[in-house]
Amino acid sequence: MSSHFDTIVNLAKNRGFVFQSSEIYGGLRSAYDYGPLGAALLRNVKDEWWRSMVQMRDNVVGIDSAVIQSPRVWEASGHVGSFSDPLVECTNCNSRHRLDKLENPQQCPTCGMSGTFTEPKDFNLMFKTHMGPVASEDNAVYLRPETAQGIFINFENVRRTARLKLPFGIAQIGKSFRNEITPGQFVFRTREFEQMEMEFFCRPEESAKWLEYWLEERKSWYMDLGMSADNLRLRAHDEDELSHYSSHTYDVDYNFPWGWDELEGIANRTDFDLAAHAHHSGKDLTYFDPETNERFFPHVIEPAAGATRTTFAFLLDAYGEDEVKGEKRAVLKLDKRLAPIKVAVLPLSKKPDLVDTTEAVAGPLRRRWDIEVDVTQSIGKRYRRQDEIGTPYCVTVDFDSLDDKQVTVRDRDTMAQDRIPIEGLETYLSERLDA
Repeated sequence: MSSHFDTIVNLAKNRGFVFQSSEIYGGLRSAYDYGPLGAALLRNVKDEWWRSMVQMRDNVVGIDSAVIQSPRVWEASGHVGSFSDPLVECTNCNSRHRLDKLENPQQCPTCGMSGTFTEPKDFNLMFKTHMGPVASEDNAVYLRPETAQGIFINFENVRRTARLKLPFGIAQIGKSFRNEITPGQFVFRTREFEQMEMEFFCRPEESAKWLEYWLEERKSWYMDLGMSADNLRLRAHDEDELSHYSSHTYDVDYNFPWGWDELEGIANRTDFDLAAHAHHSGKDLTYFDPETNERFFPHVIEPAAGATRTTFAFLLDAYGEDEVKGEKRAVLKLDKRLAPIKVAVLPLSKKPDLVDTTEAVAGPLRRRWDIEVDVTQSIGKRYRRQDEIGTPYCVTVDFDSLDDKQVTVRDRDTMAQDRIPIEGLETYLSERLDA
């Protein structure tokens, strides 16, 4: 891993973006809690995805389906039978690995020994649990490994109640659970994670056109939010990589410190899911087109992104260092829409008059944006702290503010400062934050 990776991990832990889960008990491997800044950043990423995919479109709606669903859902979808990874175990050190992720399939990366792996076994990735007071196979259920099936089993409910006509999409953001063999790389691969998925239903003959459309839309979304185009690519899956339901799949890859890896998968799922659920449930999940008098299973294009790994990628991409007056400055140049704190209000002193003025300044801003009032240490150190967590604007309340009723606004990226009347501050910031 590069030093850049270590820098971001340390920043995330030290500034309250991400904490090790159950840390006071020694931690739980591959489980993380999001602190005040991390929770806000993650929420902003999800809000921007929802705005782009649902709010700004008249043919996409959202749902929120249950985490626990009938086990028959996972039988129909193929997850019970084929949702597995090849597991090998080293007979020397007893470590377990995914065979398809090993750089050298003959050598254990833990102990360095060669020729010590067992024969690969299929390892099902679903978390199994039980409903009711007694655990038995009769009441076995699974935590969902993806949010997509909650959309497919509600296809007819949503189509009917929302009065949708093809083409249309159904979107969802929610937790998923996969019992990964080798989780790692901080929050990139974890057993509990959050997905942002949309199933776009269309006529079968139009699926290729819509696949191309969503490939461009989704890649553009990342760049619009400030991610460097040099760190993004679209990669088509080879035939031996395709999931059982997919005719074509592309990944939106990001150039992580360990190399190119997946941010989002965009797949043509054909009619596999609707047809499978119709067969297993006995319910009619076809679509009737009154214009052509046809009844058929729509095909589905699925953009499926990981909210947690996307948030991590935005952190990696935004981090930079420069020099200010001979001192190193660490700065997160997050897009203003993603920044956890939009405005920091900084009184020059803790004297009562300045504190009262600071509260008068902060009150109206707090009603519109996530803000922070920071009163500790020198003004220079407070600027550096806000730069490091990505705050776009700092508002300084000084002793002149008591007389001229003005404050100084500092821009994170340019470090330019403007003197603004307090009564015009909200408008000034709105023009820059809400544009």
